[in-house]
Amino acid sequence: MINAVADMAKLAPTAASTTQSQTAVAPVNSNQKSGPSQPPSAAGIQNDTVSISSAAHAAQLEAGETPVQTAQEARSGDLQAQRLLAKEAAAQRTQK
Repeated sequence: MINAVADMAKLAPTAASTTQSQTAVAPVNSNQKSGPSQPPSAAGIQNDTVSISSAAHAAQLEAGETPVQTAQEARSGDLQAQRLLAKEAAAQRTQK
């Protein structure tokens, strides 16, 4: 289940304070060259890890299948592959 985040300051006060301090604009003298901006330091940034369910992983693998793999699975009795091939054949007939 996905839950909405109500207040980002409650979850990551260090990230909120870092963002606020980075938004301050320093005055630029007319004789200074404007160079590329430097990325913020990665020391204060936290990385999140995400894990997907086995069903989502299986769906991801199915989406990355080649047409040859789909045809082989359909011949071996995979109903999902048979439905996909039938759908693709119907789409080709309507395009002609």
